[in-house]
Amino acid sequence: NDVVEESLRVLKFPLPAQVSLSLVSEEEIHVENQEFRNVDRVTDVLSFPMVEYPAPGDFSFIGDDEDLLDPDTKEVMLGDIVLCTPRVIQQADEFGHSVKREYAFLIAHSMLHLCGYDHVKDDETKEMERLQDVILDNLGIGRD
Repeated sequence: NDVVEESLRVLKFPLPAQVSLSLVSEEEIHVENQEFRNVDRVTDVLSFPMVEYPAPGDFSFIGDDEDLLDPDTKEVMLGDIVLCTPRVIQQADEFGHSVKREYAFLIAHSMLHLCGYDHVKDDETKEMERLQDVILDNLGIGRD
């Protein structure tokens, strides 16, 4: 996926990496949201990082931990992104932009979560927004 690769490039991720990307129904994402987050509702995307970072985007330790690597490919296993296809299509319509742009935005957003970013603090939220814009602009998928 171009968005995954561009996210890793923008973040200067130091090693080859793999991400699992799944497209699911509203029912499936509802079950996962309940099971893994204890939130009883449908959502647009869930991110499941497999790596814990000392700070957002701090990859200094990555090469030292063999447990983070896929034994066959030697790629860092970053985690899983689960997208709810009907919700993506609905949100694209609500926001008045393309379905491609909505998918790209949610994947870029999730990639930041898989690389240690979160939006609990205002300064981190602003940095996530800035990085999302850079990733999408680099791919020519800016705001419609």
